[in-house]
Amino acid sequence: MLYLVTLPFLVQSIVITLDETLFHIKRGLPKWERIGHPLDTLTILICLGYVLCVPYSPFHLKIYCALSIFSCVFVTKDEFIHKECCPATEQWLHAFLFINHPILLTATGLIWPTLHGNQAPSWLSSWLDNPEFLKFFLIFQAAFATLFFLYQTIYWNFIWKEKKLNLL
Repeated sequence: MLYLVTLPFLVQSIVITLDETLFHIKRGLPKWERIGHPLDTLTILICLGYVLCVPYSPFHLKIYCALSIFSCVFVTKDEFIHKECCPATEQWLHAFLFINHPILLTATGLIWPTLHGNQAPSWLSSWLDNPEFLKFFLIFQAAFATLFFLYQTIYWNFIWKEKKLNLL
């Protein structure tokens, strides 16, 4: 059961990679996406960083829930515009990401108390019985998300150039 909690992270990685390689690179991103997509990633990074840096407590759980809800709502901000510039298959991938997003953040929240030993309920400790692996896993996910955030910011805002139409 330990690896079941890591499944949403794998799904997120695969789907976001497909979205980036099959659609974003092919069509390019307008400025609002070049700014908005790294901000979407940042909301996940904040949630991961919070879990890794703040000890679990009922009070901190409420803050994490607020951060997670904000992230889930924030990532949907572009969909009013995406319907005009994205093919249906890209919108379907986005829908898949929207379904997975709260699952991923819930999995992160379930992992969190196990990182702090006896603060986890006994049923959770027995289900997620390898806190060392889970801590390494969340650190890896945070590192991967940081690299993806840097890629999104640097590539799309400083390296990528809009294709110029050659009318000659």
